[in-house]
Amino acid sequence: MYYIGIDVGGMSIKAGLTDKDGSVLHKTILETKGEYTADYTISNDIHTLIVKLLSEAGVTEDKIAAIGIGQAGSIDSERGIINYWNNIPMKNVHVVEELHAWHSCPVFIDNDANVAALGECVFGAAKGLKNVLLITLGTGVGSGIIINGNVYRGEYGAGAEAGHMGIIMNGEPCTCGRRGCWEAYASVSALIRQTKAAMAAHPESSMNDIARDMGEVNGITAFKAARGGDKTALAVVDQYERYVAEGLISLQNIFRPQIFLIGGGISKEGEYLTAPLEKYVYEGMFDKETGEGVKIRPAALHNDAGILGAAALAIQGAGA
Repeated sequence: MYYIGIDVGGMSIKAGLTDKDGSVLHKTILETKGEYTADYTISNDIHTLIVKLLSEAGVTEDKIAAIGIGQAGSIDSERGIINYWNNIPMKNVHVVEELHAWHSCPVFIDNDANVAALGECVFGAAKGLKNVLLITLGTGVGSGIIINGNVYRGEYGAGAEAGHMGIIMNGEPCTCGRRGCWEAYASVSALIRQTKAAMAAHPESSMNDIARDMGEVNGITAFKAARGGDKTALAVVDQYERYVAEGLISLQNIFRPQIFLIGGGISKEGEYLTAPLEKYVYEGMFDKETGEGVKIRPAALHNDAGILGAAALAIQGAGA
């Protein structure tokens, strides 16, 4: 039997056919409609993608044990509902019920950060571990929390939004409407803003040359210049890492996980990112005398994190 993992993003929906061991046998993609109505919801696009995937892979639906969906936003996984999603405005979409009009196999849905964390525990860098936090550094800061091998969701599936815990009172404005959220300092969007400010203040910095050559300022601009020894870039990177560490310290002292995994494109910086984080986080640990420090590692599933995480959700839900 096979499983289908579906990764729903703001621009597109990706789907993968997998086996129980996490091998991705076939992948396909569909652009999202962008606007939905009560008569044509995102479930219609997901259904179209499932049909496309099965056709391309040459697999009949009776060979599918379960379907898993990783979806951004506030997700009620127990009832199979998208409570709210702001990237493509939608509320109260009964995805599982709607998909069952076309597909008879079990369907499971959860927040995309939750399934990414689950995927890392089943197939990736946290395989075999039971207490894991995945932090995705991207446009925002996503978080998936695994406690005793189970996804922590909070009431109505609306919890585990670590990016929106405050780290600085009345600080930088956040997209959620509050000020001083961790996301406003630790996201790649925040890093780009910090990089641009440093570049403007220090026109002699090599960050300016790197950005000109690349045609943009992005999340690796400061890291690339810092690796070359640029003093301004080194200061930007150190400040950014301290912002990331500040949130991790709070999460560490609340949950004391076995490992923090860092996802998102910036995780490709590897130890250049994780080694300083580990140092700062250990310094902020409550009760250093008991046990080891929390390891910090890059997530391992990269571009397939959404698909494999959703597949892991399907496998777990089907009891395989």
